[in-house]
Amino acid sequence: MAFELPDLPYAYDALADLGMSQETLEYHHDLHHNAYVTTGNTLAAGTEWEGKSVEEIIKGTYAAGAVAQSGLFNNASQHWNHTQFWEMMGPGEKKMPGELEKALVESFGSVDEFKKQFAAAGASQFGSGWAWLVKDTDGSLKVTKTENGVNPLCFGQTALLGCDVWEHSYYIDFRNKRPVYLSNFLDKLVNWENVASRM
Repeated sequence: MAFELPDLPYAYDALADLGMSQETLEYHHDLHHNAYVTTGNTLAAGTEWEGKSVEEIIKGTYAAGAVAQSGLFNNASQHWNHTQFWEMMGPGEKKMPGELEKALVESFGSVDEFKKQFAAAGASQFGSGWAWLVKDTDGSLKVTKTENGVNPLCFGQTALLGCDVWEHSYYIDFRNKRPVYLSNFLDKLVNWENVASRM
């Protein structure tokens, strides 16, 4: 199946008061994400991957231990990452469901400690990449970080929460202050209901 750019699940200006401007979403969704979709379709055309799902392409083209991934992997994974990212954020109330809060406390000691570890993972990712909360293969919750477009699917993990730490995700609103962006993401932007639904 061909990659398709999903609509944002909210208006372009819906997150502006929460720290993600309309300009950021227009650039990030309409230009960056759309480029991954367009380029991914071009690279998959006429290959064994044409017609495969984005998840199949990610798992099938990831090269463990490679310094650089293929162009098809990069575009497929970034398409998947961004599709999740838009859903993991949202306007409105940010109350954390009880089952998620309980799981975070059991895994990290407290919600604050989870946020501290997640923000540290994102801030310490050298260059471009992502910070993640994942459910690992043994069922435990862990904070991880990945370079470029690599994501938890590559390791058999379930992505519960991901934060894009490529500069295009935050530079318009936060300039080079990635730690501030990460704190704002955790405190104001995360749709915790969506995170809980992935468990």
